Amino acid sequence: MPQIAFLLISAVFFALVGATSMDHPGVLWSLVLLVPLFLLGLWDMVQTRHAILRNFPVIGHGRYILEVIRPEIVQYFIEQNHDGRPLDREQRSVIYQRAKRQLDTLPFGTQRDVYDVGYEWMDHSLEAWHIDAHALPRIRIGGPACTQPYDASLLNISAMSYGSLSKNAVLALNEGAKLGGFFHNTGEGGLSPYHLTPGGDLCWQIGTGYFGCRAADGGFEPSLFAEKMALPQVKLCEIKLSQGAKPGHGGILPAKKVTEEISRIRHVPMGQDVLSPPTHKAFSTPLELCAFIAQCRELAAGKPIGFKLAIGRRHEFLAICKAMLETGVTPDFITVDGGEGGTGAAPLEFSNAVGAPLTDALIFVHNALVGCGLRDRLAIIAAGKITTGFDMVRRLAIGADLCYSARGMMVALGCIQALRCNNNHCPTGVATQDPALIRGLVVEDKAPRVTNFQRETVESLVELLAAAGLSHPDELRPDHVHRRVSPTEVRHYGELYDFLDSDVLVQGAAEGEWKTLWSMAQSSSFAPTHPATGLRKASAAGYRRSSPASASMTA
Repeated sequence: MPQIAFLLISAVFFALVGATSMDHPGVLWSLVLLVPLFLLGLWDMVQTRHAILRNFPVIGHGRYILEVIRPEIVQYFIEQNHDGRPLDREQRSVIYQRAKRQLDTLPFGTQRDVYDVGYEWMDHSLEAWHIDAHALPRIRIGGPACTQPYDASLLNISAMSYGSLSKNAVLALNEGAKLGGFFHNTGEGGLSPYHLTPGGDLCWQIGTGYFGCRAADGGFEPSLFAEKMALPQVKLCEIKLSQGAKPGHGGILPAKKVTEEISRIRHVPMGQDVLSPPTHKAFSTPLELCAFIAQCRELAAGKPIGFKLAIGRRHEFLAICKAMLETGVTPDFITVDGGEGGTGAAPLEFSNAVGAPLTDALIFVHNALVGCGLRDRLAIIAAGKITTGFDMVRRLAIGADLCYSARGMMVALGCIQALRCNNNHCPTGVATQDPALIRGLVVEDKAPRVTNFQRETVESLVELLAAAGLSHPDELRPDHVHRRVSPTEVRHYGELYDFLDSDVLVQGAAEGEWKTLWSMAQSSSFAPTHPATGLRKASAAGYRRSSPASASMTA
């Protein structure tokens, strides 16, 4: 057994030492090196927490050392150009190259298997034409009730809070946004001095914790909201209903992590746990959500107000659409976050298995708004693993007006995808609050890289539009993008997905699932008007809505 072998080797070693003169330098050095290992081995044998160490003293630590450096081994020695996750090596490389303004062309042709199922491409045109890639289009955000509309870039910085990111990362992102003329979403952690100091355009996100506009009881405080929205850097406000990485999941900031700075930024008390509940206090029905949007727009003196959500129960979004129709109140934009969205830390089950992926969610939201006759009243922002011009084409072709990028911007800052965002040990100083690591991120060096990545990515989109013979992103349609569905079959997005005609929902002309979902939705509640047993041929036979066991779990 390994334990017996360890004891025998130790006994032989000390016997040899005893038979050798202690004045010999080699003996002294061997004792310095091997006695600690012997003591470690004894500890391993008597401890009860780790079976590996108990059974394999000393050498068992090799397993844990290799486990710690496994991500680096995989990334640097095993990973191929296209099999890395969440961003593969090719994606990371093009971000680095564009951020540093280095050569970003691909030698010797594509390395992707163009006959592999799932491969996608876009149409070019024999009437391709030259577009000045530096004349980048902008998209107006502002509906009929908005008196201070905002002209946004096609690609902007997605929601990432100070606290998740370091102060230097936030400073660099906002400075990059200022240099490049695009906006920076603050995330739900509040408006920090690091968001405001550089002077870049901001989209202030407020979540269920109402950080920055939080009342003493944890609810929404209108006066604080109006005060923040009056700041010249704050151009828009985004109400977060849910996020793709962990939809329907609240959070708790432990009291020990509430520093004086966090207390000031978030308007939360010191010495108490801070709760971000799964749902909002300011509203609980679709009609109340519309009223809250109208209230926020008034408090913001007419600046654009929107909301962000990941798609779950589809009738709930249709309930919001019904409330919009009933009240006449619409947001100025809706951010659709895909289930593949990222965050610094989320439960595995939520990251992997909750929320609709971006393509499905985006098509659904676009269809719902078209079917209700509301699509032209607001902009749609797509969020979820957008790093290249073609990623943007795929989203714009199925209904988005503009895009967000989070992980792309992090990589532009220098993120190496070390996958340590959740343990405060980010080696590049991006997602950490460790001062020793933060100092490695130099704002003056990284801010221009954020600008470069954003600009060159949008320029690549414009070049793709020109190759397709299009003069504006609005001209992209589902039939411009194709997907291989088998080795011998290809379908464009217009054939793969159903797209509704204008007003079919309000006219009662929708069929199939849309008809069922529309009938389930009600403006007065997010609850369905009847069970969803008719969807996708679902059968109620054998389906148990509750049981004694489930009842006891929720009691």
